[in-house]
Amino acid sequence: MRRIGLFLGCLLLAMTGCREFIRQSERIVVAECYNEKLYADELEGLVPHDASKLDSLAQVNAFIDSWIRRQLLVHQAELNLPPDGADLARRLQDYRNSLVIYAYETRLVEQYLDTVVDQEEIEVYYEEHKENFQLKSTMVKAAYVTLEANSKQEKEFKQLMSQRDTLDLSQLNTLATRHATSSFLDVDAWVKLDDLLAKVPIEIYNSESFLRKNKFVMFEKDNVVYMVRFVDYLLESSVSPLELEADDIRNILLLKRKKELLSQMHEELYEQAVKEKVFVIY
Repeated sequence: MRRIGLFLGCLLLAMTGCREFIRQSERIVVAECYNEKLYADELEGLVPHDASKLDSLAQVNAFIDSWIRRQLLVHQAELNLPPDGADLARRLQDYRNSLVIYAYETRLVEQYLDTVVDQEEIEVYYEEHKENFQLKSTMVKAAYVTLEANSKQEKEFKQLMSQRDTLDLSQLNTLATRHATSSFLDVDAWVKLDDLLAKVPIEIYNSESFLRKNKFVMFEKDNVVYMVRFVDYLLESSVSPLELEADDIRNILLLKRKKELLSQMHEELYEQAVKEKVFVIY
């Protein structure tokens, strides 16, 4: 125990600048348990550079203690494994191999995957797979404002919101900022009809009939005046618009590229191994 304490003291010096302590030619053992060894280089990076020697020693001691306890538990578990323990060892090796492969493939993807997907690629994919993009909810493009009952600006809001052809969004936004209790004026955004109805309690029994007949709706409830202007709508089960699917399509295309990159890497690795005759099948 005294020997480990002396070693840890030197190890802390190594971590704070005395790198010559750890020789390049051999690995120094910090602890050993049932023939498993913990080496000094495995502790590098464990202690922050600005930590005091006392804190550093405490962290290193805690790490070693945790490592020893883990080795004791592993040893005890192995002693008490049923006869099929060899199968567990095989599964552990398979798991380790999977982790190593995953780490390598992740690094490969980070280095070589082209993550730029241009709009044209997205549009082409969308047109070729429209049948896969169906709405699960009725969507609308709409604007709404809410006012206190008997607001002096009610008439002005109504005039702006009910314009036959276009909305003067700039004027509406200025007016809403000053006088509306709440508002939503982004008529380029598709929103779920259900989400809109959670803000504006319109009673709708048939979405298709209602949206076809109503462009502007105004009503009062609980001393609040609601005004809604419907600009466009898409019914449930119709084709979802491109702007709603663009992000998902981008992810689909990136996943496809990733699979192709990894498949190419696997094939090139195999072909190289065949050339170099690094494996034999008996």
